[in-house]
Amino acid sequence: MRLPVVRDIFRAETRPQSPGLFRGRSLALRAGATALLLVGLAAPLCAQPQTGQKPPATGAASAKSGNGANGAKPAPAPAAPPAAAAPAPTPSGPVDVAFGAYQAGNYLTAYKEAMKRVEAGNDPAAMTLLGELFARGYGVPYDPAKATQWYERAAKAGSGNAMFALGMMNLTGQGKAVDETAAQKWFEQSAKTGNPAAAYNLGLIYLQGRGVTQDFTKAATYFKQGADGGVADAQYALSVLLNAGNGVPVDKAAAIKYLTAAAQQDHVTAEVELAIATFNGNGVPKDEAAGAALFRKAALAGNAIAQNRYARVLSVGRGAPQNKVAAAAWHMLAKAQGLGDPYLDGVVESLSPEDRKKAEDVARKWIALTPNAVQP
Repeated sequence: MRLPVVRDIFRAETRPQSPGLFRGRSLALRAGATALLLVGLAAPLCAQPQTGQKPPATGAASAKSGNGANGAKPAPAPAAPPAAAAPAPTPSGPVDVAFGAYQAGNYLTAYKEAMKRVEAGNDPAAMTLLGELFARGYGVPYDPAKATQWYERAAKAGSGNAMFALGMMNLTGQGKAVDETAAQKWFEQSAKTGNPAAAYNLGLIYLQGRGVTQDFTKAATYFKQGADGGVADAQYALSVLLNAGNGVPVDKAAAIKYLTAAAQQDHVTAEVELAIATFNGNGVPKDEAAGAALFRKAALAGNAIAQNRYARVLSVGRGAPQNKVAAAAWHMLAKAQGLGDPYLDGVVESLSPEDRKKAEDVARKWIALTPNAVQP
């Protein structure tokens, strides 16, 4: 059973301008952003990666790095809603029948084995698993009240994952009224046990000033804990704060380090920012071909901004062979998500009727085959 992970928490909106070099950190996090949501990630049994399907080829499959500009002010927004329940904890021990059954989707067996472990003694991991089963209705009737009871027992026994789960239940109002104060307290306790996802959520709480006094320094501190714990969204968030000097001294080198770490985990927004930096040589060695490849990867994942930038890349042929038909197709995909571009409209208009139809056919097939890959 694959459990959801956090993706694309900070999604930016940009406004394409006239063709030219990509400028600056196009997706930088705006201080005091209020559009962010808290999304849960504990220690999934099987982390679900971001994927993107390859669109049908149009003429030459390769594409060029081209010019693109970005001068708009960013406006980050969440790309995914909060998880309805917290992910199950990571199994412990060399052989774990309960967690093995859970991962295989044999939830009733997981329940029975977890109950055996609880009855045999104090086992916070098994208690947390029982909470997970009731919170999701896996193998047992959906019962938030019982889930809470099991999570609380596990939390009392020291389970950071159970504390995180209780934080998410209070935050989302699962089986109870939303209680952001209680959510914050559970996240704090979980973070103290070393849970990086709880630390990331706390960072967002302080970034927003949600039920607390807004504090960029605390936000950066918690983001760093989450980032060093491997949470891609925390790595991206910290890179933005380091680049802007919000809550921490400006540190361009560290910002690039964390941005790269997030991109290496397929964090699409980080990939787009790193692509811009790489294409321009801003903080990293200039490499238009590598920048174009990153744009393409993020475009394949369905990111509209990447699709727009990659279309510009293909339209002028820098870093990869020029391909105006493919550029037109990518522009159509971005435009279908609401990201227009007068310059690329002109590229489409310059095509012959035959080539324009090719681009339209590619875009239509891509949208039909990959509806879940398309992200505004």
